[in-house]
Amino acid sequence: MTKLTAKIAIIGGSGVYDATMLDNVSEIEVDTPFGKPSDKITVGHFNGVGVAFLPRHGKGHVHSPTNLNYRANIHALKQIGVEYIIAASAVGSLKEEYKPLDIVIPNHIFDRTKHRISTFFDDIVVHMGFADPFCPELSNLLALATAECGYSHHTNGTYVCMEGPQFSTRAESKTYRKMGFDIIGMTALPEAILAREAEICYGMLATVTDYDVWHETDVTIETVIANAIANEAAVRDVIRRTIEMLTERKCRIGCKCEIALAGAITTSPEYISPESREKLDLFIGKYL
Repeated sequence: MTKLTAKIAIIGGSGVYDATMLDNVSEIEVDTPFGKPSDKITVGHFNGVGVAFLPRHGKGHVHSPTNLNYRANIHALKQIGVEYIIAASAVGSLKEEYKPLDIVIPNHIFDRTKHRISTFFDDIVVHMGFADPFCPELSNLLALATAECGYSHHTNGTYVCMEGPQFSTRAESKTYRKMGFDIIGMTALPEAILAREAEICYGMLATVTDYDVWHETDVTIETVIANAIANEAAVRDVIRRTIEMLTERKCRIGCKCEIALAGAITTSPEYISPESREKLDLFIGKYL
């Protein structure tokens, strides 16, 4: 386990990380029981507090949404002491009023993925509550920071997480609209679930890149990338202001994410193998 630590982490594309924001920056490699994370983790300090950055898809965008090692990513951040994750994610809009280049701080997720492992706990039973998948307190800070920075934003929304990496069919997109979903993306799950299992606060800045295909205009990767790049400065501004607020509060925001596993483990301790105990000690040690 590395000796460098961080309380706050940013997960996103390389364009959302502002290298000038942090002091004493280092790149570290972290091994986990679930393999390697997407890439090296950049760790530095902001106002005396450790801050980490992890490129979700790796440098060069080499890992697809399905093949991302989400478990290794979250486990690695937990290892270095992360308590708060700010996730930046490009999304499509399913509503006319959620315009390209708007920022959305979602509060709900609907799962449409098919091929992903959604828990750390392979051989024990953990019935964790997940009714509110985003940390409400961290989400409130993100919304406040976005408003202070003056960017067009929406403070609530349901993120439907599709498998990808293909974009939606027109029939799927229109169905999601009828179901009342607001934005669509490919990476919120299982990232948010694993962060909750790791008892880390998780909030998302979702940047709208397109109207998906319900709008009768085909979604192209060129459009998505162009609008994602156009929004990078806004995302960096909001992340910086949110980190300022977190460090001013000494990273204590009063939510219940840090005790998410309390009462959730239903497997009797004597039936948990030593291998599982060792692998999952970061999560379940204080409850056994």
